[in-house]
Amino acid sequence: MPVGFGPHGVMLGSGPLTLFDPAGFIRTVAHHQQRYGVKRLCQILNIARSSFYYWQSTAADRAARDAADAALAVRIRAVHAAHDGTYGAPRVTAELREAGQRVNRKRVARVMRRYRIQGLRLRRRTKTTICDPTAAKAPDLIGRDFTAPAVNQRYVGDITYLPVGERGFLYLATVIDLHSRRLVGWAIADHMRTDLVIDALHAAQRTRGSLNGAIMHTDHGAQYTAKAFAAACQNAGVRQSMSKVGSSADNALAESFNATFKRETLQGRRAFTNEREARLTSFRWLHRYNTVRRHSRLGQQSPINYERSSRTTQATLAPAA
Repeated sequence: MPVGFGPHGVMLGSGPLTLFDPAGFIRTVAHHQQRYGVKRLCQILNIARSSFYYWQSTAADRAARDAADAALAVRIRAVHAAHDGTYGAPRVTAELREAGQRVNRKRVARVMRRYRIQGLRLRRRTKTTICDPTAAKAPDLIGRDFTAPAVNQRYVGDITYLPVGERGFLYLATVIDLHSRRLVGWAIADHMRTDLVIDALHAAQRTRGSLNGAIMHTDHGAQYTAKAFAAACQNAGVRQSMSKVGSSADNALAESFNATFKRETLQGRRAFTNEREARLTSFRWLHRYNTVRRHSRLGQQSPINYERSSRTTQATLAPAA
């Protein structure tokens, strides 16, 4: 077997190696050392013999790490599959830790890269806000501060589209609590009339029992500037708040929710197969979002679990106060 330099690097019978692959060179020395000797091969490949012997002495440790990574990959795949392939390294790490696995996020990310396990990435957004320039506008009471000190104080609302079949659409209206990120109200319809957002508001009212005194922040879509929606807010005791025209950052939390929803339900597809699939998939995901799906801003808790833990903390602190 010839040993020497070929047009692309070092040729050692099994094929060319580039001169920028030290680990590959060391493996080549290990493979051919009985025939050519370590010293000669290390000279040809321009690597230190000490590097080869160190690599050789740590073979057992590398094998153990590889076996541990393979076992971790099995558990990662189970978590990944249980959440419809949507979770990336942070949420997978949280799931494993809750199950008793002592592991850090960097290792999970490394193993996911090695075994090509990927969460879902953002899709391009499509504009659904249609403004009515003649409608009355409410002031911005949020000012891009998407937080709240307690539940049932500040909400954001928005509409997003659900592509169905070749040309059809359904529309989802949402109401999200800024304290817990909980989806407290939502409605799906085959239209974007004002009734859609009013239905979502009424659903939130049923969830909370009362919305009296809360702020409802939305964009300037015609549905939210409509007199009927203003009346519904007034009847519920809700103060309206609106972002600036054409500024998605002023309602960024709702925009982010919509992007995550479509990314994780469509999973790269252009559209749902039919309306039934769109409704069932949406219902399943929206329920999981509130009860199971981990949220990075909530310490990797689901919104409902976060609300429960907050109530427990407040109840514990009350006697001490």
